[in-house]
Amino acid sequence: MRLHIIGICGTFMGSLALLARELGHEVSGSDANVYPPMSTQLPEAGITLMEGYREENLSGAIDLVVVGNALSRGNPEVEALLDSGLRYTSGAQWLAEYVLPGRQVLAVAGTHGKTTTASLLAWLLESAGLSPGFLIGGVPRNFGVSARLGAFDAPFVVEADEYDTAFFDKRSKFVHYRPHIAVMNNLEFDHADIFPDLAAIERQFHHLVRIVPRKGQLLVADQQPALERVLSMGTWSPVSRFGTDASSQWQLRLERPDASRFQVLHVSDQGEEDGVVEWTLTGEYNARNALAALAAARLCGVQLARACAALARFQTPRRRQELRGEINGIQVIDDFAHHPTAIAATLEGLRAATTKGRLLAVIEPRSNTMRLGALRERLIDSVAEADAVFWFQPSNVAWSMESLVEAQGERAALFDNIEALVEAVVTQASPLDRIVVMSNGGFEGVHERLLNALTKKELEQ
Repeated sequence: MRLHIIGICGTFMGSLALLARELGHEVSGSDANVYPPMSTQLPEAGITLMEGYREENLSGAIDLVVVGNALSRGNPEVEALLDSGLRYTSGAQWLAEYVLPGRQVLAVAGTHGKTTTASLLAWLLESAGLSPGFLIGGVPRNFGVSARLGAFDAPFVVEADEYDTAFFDKRSKFVHYRPHIAVMNNLEFDHADIFPDLAAIERQFHHLVRIVPRKGQLLVADQQPALERVLSMGTWSPVSRFGTDASSQWQLRLERPDASRFQVLHVSDQGEEDGVVEWTLTGEYNARNALAALAAARLCGVQLARACAALARFQTPRRRQELRGEINGIQVIDDFAHHPTAIAATLEGLRAATTKGRLLAVIEPRSNTMRLGALRERLIDSVAEADAVFWFQPSNVAWSMESLVEAQGERAALFDNIEALVEAVVTQASPLDRIVVMSNGGFEGVHERLLNALTKKELEQ
């Protein structure tokens, strides 16, 4: 089959392309403003990448067009598709029809931590010899790819996004996956471009709850009022909670403040079992992600002790507290955090693990929610752990960030020019500092710009 994917460089659609290629299909795709990892990962897999959306991209014998959810009416390639009469579907629907049938599906949902938790779960299953398939909205470094089929009789881990499916299907993507095990990590307001309020997202999460079979399992984070409201709408599957509450079936007990070592306790009708995790990640939020993954892996038959030991060999996905380089003792760290809660959690985790030097936060509020200013008041408190904050205002942000920066005093500065931002950061950075770059986009290649400028500064000294 010849597939053409419109919007192929998004992490989800690019992952679909890899799965389709692995199934033996001929795959091409188009996108605009492409950047790594997908811009390099796809051609390496033998997938034809066309930059820009054009009617000519649909030429040739195409059997099926898969349309990404970032595409809308008015896009020239979408309009040409509708005129052409070619068969088309959404990415989530294609996955449900061509990859997931016959598999035990483990879906990882939540406002934050989906990529890390899904990567953790896939790694735990892999370490136990199960050869899982997966589709993850990032590149787990333990695997080097964002998606693979795995063994056809093995579980399949999918990052389950609540964003809508396509311009012709406004349901959340995760309702297509029909998971046997659904992990719900947390729930806050996000995606202000498509959801009017938190209650609307809660209804979508309940749609996910509705399709988990009675022989399946809901793994739900404790201390999450929005998730409790979701469950109050009705459940038909067993529910296990995980977190720090003494009443939860899966409990987390930190043994170090930075969460680099913690104890896990599992309480069930069969008794209690526990384990200890010592790993390279930091932050309580990452420990909670790991707890969710341990619980899901246990449901797939992975022994707790073996899974805890495997976490010592886990590598964070790309763009999740990823160390991009170190020059003259100054680290440049890349993180996908793009919501106030995620920004705060990232900085808190790094602060707990930083015994020397300062945290310099470089932030681009690029997500649709941030761009619309829906949560802008919360951004002030989100950077409390940073010693200095360098804000970048993209041209498409619908509100002025000047008042936000002024409220943070002398430790904050605002830039609309990437060269000026890089110069300011490098001028202030000193050995042992950590520069933490947070954005859900390419950020004009600021990571490499910072490393190059730091190298130049070192050579000039």
